[in-house]
Amino acid sequence: MIQLKHFTSLLVLLFLVSSCKENQAVKTTVKQDLIIDLNKLDNEIIQFQKLVTENKAPAAIVEQFKKSRLAYKKAEWAIEYFIPETARFMNGPALDEMELEENRSFEPHGFQVMEELIYPEYNSKNKEDLIRELKIFMSNIKQVKSTFEVITISDDYILDGIQQNVFRVIALGITGFDSPILQSSIPEAGTSLTGIPKALEKINADNTTLSDLKKLTQEAQKYCTANTNFNSFNRAVFITKYLNPISKKIKAFQQEEKIKNVKKSSPLKPTAITLFDKDAFDVNGFVLSEAYNFTIDKAVLGEKLFYDKSLSKNSDRSCATCHHPEKAFTDGLKTNLSLKGSNLMRNTPTLTYASLQNAQFWDMRQLDLEKQSVDVIENTDEMHGSLKNIHAQVLLDAAYIKLFKKAYPKTAKPEAWQIQNAIASYVRSLNAFDSRFDDYMRGQENKLTDQEIEGMNLFMGKAKCATCHFTPLFNGTVPPNYAKTEHEVIGTPKDASGKALSPDTGRYLYNKMPQLIGAFKTPTVRNSAVTGPYMHNGVFKTLEEVVDFYNKGGGKGLGYAVDNQTLPFDELKLNKKEEQSLVAFMKTLTDKRYQKN
Repeated sequence: MIQLKHFTSLLVLLFLVSSCKENQAVKTTVKQDLIIDLNKLDNEIIQFQKLVTENKAPAAIVEQFKKSRLAYKKAEWAIEYFIPETARFMNGPALDEMELEENRSFEPHGFQVMEELIYPEYNSKNKEDLIRELKIFMSNIKQVKSTFEVITISDDYILDGIQQNVFRVIALGITGFDSPILQSSIPEAGTSLTGIPKALEKINADNTTLSDLKKLTQEAQKYCTANTNFNSFNRAVFITKYLNPISKKIKAFQQEEKIKNVKKSSPLKPTAITLFDKDAFDVNGFVLSEAYNFTIDKAVLGEKLFYDKSLSKNSDRSCATCHHPEKAFTDGLKTNLSLKGSNLMRNTPTLTYASLQNAQFWDMRQLDLEKQSVDVIENTDEMHGSLKNIHAQVLLDAAYIKLFKKAYPKTAKPEAWQIQNAIASYVRSLNAFDSRFDDYMRGQENKLTDQEIEGMNLFMGKAKCATCHFTPLFNGTVPPNYAKTEHEVIGTPKDASGKALSPDTGRYLYNKMPQLIGAFKTPTVRNSAVTGPYMHNGVFKTLEEVVDFYNKGGGKGLGYAVDNQTLPFDELKLNKKEEQSLVAFMKTLTDKRYQKN
């Protein structure tokens, strides 16, 4: 009897030890989960390659492609966050990656290249190229796995990575940015959210906010599953009812777990609760030196310089001569006038939100606002001034010296670079983020009409505007890292008749690469209601004309020979009602100071 008791106790002990070991085996780390997800992705790609090699039906190949990219989406948050250089060649745009400093380019690779090879029609001619892409992709998976095996993934990086992924879904995932042809973005967006609670469970599975977050992500995924049609998907609802609340819950989890923000220099503040916070963006994330960082005192000094005509050679023109405050700092002209009264080549762009991009001027020839200001001041056609002479004038002006001392207290007297920095600082103060669209995204549902909401959904969906003008800056600065500002080749006409292509070669003037012929910076759509005429040459007077141009497929759609056009050249097939809704939405992006009562 005693022996039986001992035996029973031993069995219980063995069971408990076994259960404990089993639980330990089940409990994985974020890194281990990522490796598991990457192995699953690898298996999907192997199956993809098998179908292609065996010449299976095109429909089966397309279906396997979709399964493969869904598998990628589960690990996307970490790949994009920790290894963005590799992510670019796994799911980046099917456009050449350019290194302008070295005047060379790299051909694209990854899912978007494969998508073009298999859809809308796959044939055996593409087989060799597709197998090549699949082999490159498998090599990239191997590289990603090797990286994850050796790096440390701390809790603060997990929080930052998944928060950025929510922002990526908003700005890229639901717009068709990474599924421009198949338009499988909606189910993919839902899948990419599944990793959020899974990753946070590794930090504290018992956190009560995590329970709410699980429900939200499940509901968001269900919404995507129930509304898979790309064109009819309601992005306004999805963002305000699901993505913004998810973003807020992630931040609440972080605060409850006392996890610090990642220390980094970024245009998107780590304190941002949602992508639509009024102060979500930091203009200092775009400056090239800490000494150039924005302050109110610098902006006050810069404002005085901005309106000072003595900066020009003949003291007859200031920055405000061409950038009128009441027109969102544009001039309302097709193209500006030179000092001699002749027309300049390009339209005057808005200075509002100009500080939230990585390059200035239509041709992107200057990297920052400091160089932009002196470029204009010393341009013989525009102001024909001299920074050296202006500096000498400032040193003799008591009022200026007082302002400089307040703005730059560490220097004994005004320095030339500070003139540039002060003007740039004033421009950096011009970002309001107080449009009706902004109010709507912050919870004021009555701020937009049904027509404007339809326009928003068109802008971020069927009309494909948001694949170049990224929400919420609505310019070409690529979220969520905002480390690069894109250019586009759209085939702008020379004049309103639309009979010839604009002869302006854009970025090609400074970088002689064939991909850059006719390439221009993607400007912000914010305040576009008051910044016409439009395009680099002011060819279109109204937003309606702009929408009509894009609806026809840009220059190539109009029949121009624009072989390097980056804009899709197929017709958008927007009807008149949709065009009107699209224009109505763009008008909601107007800052309060420019809104008509």
